[in-house]
Order: sequence, then structure tokens, then C-alpha cells
Amino acid sequence: MIKNNSEASAEKKLFSVSTIQRRQFLQLTGASALAIGIIGCKKEETPSLTPYINTDNTVDFKDDTGLLNYIYALEQLEAAFYIKVAAGFPANFTDLQKKLFTDIKLQEIAHREFYKRFLGATGIGTLELDFSGIDFTDATSVLTAAKTFEDLGTAAYNDAIVRSKNDYNLVIFSQIASVEARHAAVVRSQINVNLFADLNELAALGAVNADGLDVILSPDKVLAQASKYIKTKLNVINL
Repeated sequence: MIKNNSEASAEKKLFSVSTIQRRQFLQLTGASALAIGIIGCKKEETPSLTPYINTDNTVDFKDDTGLLNYIYALEQLEAAFYIKVAAGFPANFTDLQKKLFTDIKLQEIAHREFYKRFLGATGIGTLELDFSGIDFTDATSVLTAAKTFEDLGTAAYNDAIVRSKNDYNLVIFSQIASVEARHAAVVRSQINVNLFADLNELAALGAVNADGLDVILSPDKVLAQASKYIKTKLNVINL
């Protein structure tokens, strides 16, 4: 696939976190005060991942390597979706929607490439995806699919934050979770302006719970919903 200048530029700006110290990473990515408070004053090097070559798309939840691969699979799904949308926007997409979806596309590409480089040989391969159930010529179909992917991604990150065993990975998940939540809010506002922050509406749609907190979904529930779009067989174990 030939990348356009914007996509290529987004990927060139990425870096391999395996070659830098935690302090450098936090400076570059602007970790939140909350995340910094969580990791405290521990002196830890960049975490090492399970030393094996992932040749069978294994997602082993016994440690953070599997958790990272699981999130990487979701980021591949999101990036591919937005790339396809931007390749030929629905005729009734507004100029604002085109700009928003282009920006989200570049951010999802950055997320995908980040995990790809971070995981290295321990990462799953490039997934074969199936978007045949989405009508990319229809704005309603595209917006509905985007809402599904963003809500699912946000709920998955919320769970990953709880499951993460490594402080360094916790920072990563926390930062990207906030971006996914922004995406979800923006997409919802394009469907109906009242979906952005209407608590009753969001609760009815399963996006937040009765306390106004984001929903948390475990990997089995997320994968059950995402599997219809993922043709590649993932070897999920120890879930």
C-alpha cells in the first residue's frame, strides 16, 4: 500500500522506545501528573518484553506482552478502518468530518506503529481485516462503525490499565486511553450533538455506567465484538 505524505510523515516522527530510558520517554510524550504520581520515584529501565519471536500471532495474557499485543491488534483494526474511510469519504461527509477523520486516522496510525516498534519480534503480525459489513459510501454507516470502534477501544484500554503489571506500560495505556476517549466523544458529536455528554443517553448506549464512569470491558468481551472484523487467527491463551 502506498502511503500519502501525511501518513508517511506521521510514521517518520515515531521512535523506538526500546532504545531510550523511561525519563526520556516521559519527556517526549508528556506523561500526565497522575501517571507520574503512579510510577513515583522508582528507577526502572525500559521494560524488557518476553524474549521470543512471535511467529503464530500469540496473544498470551500471562504477562504484559500479551496485553500489549491485544491492544496492538485493536490499533491495527482502528488504523485500517480510518485509512479506508479517508481513501474515499462518503459523498455526504462534511468538510469538518473529513478533517476530523483525517486527523483521527493519523493518530491511529501513530498508535499502531508505536506498538509495532515497541513489541518488535514479540509482536503479532499484520492482521488481515474484513470490513465488508460496513458501507463506506454511507455517512451513517461509517459514523456508526467509528463509534463502535472508539467505544470498544476506550473500554479495552480502561481494562488494560487495570491489568498492566508494569508501571511503564501503565503510562502508555493511560496516555493513549485519553486520546481514544477524545475520539469517541468527537465521533459521537458528529452523530448527535447530545451524545457527547448526555449521561442518560450514554448510559443507555452502554458507554458509561450509572456512576458516570467509562465502561471497562475484559479482553474476551472485546475480542468477541472485534473478531467479526479480524480474519487472521489469533492464538489467545491464558485469558
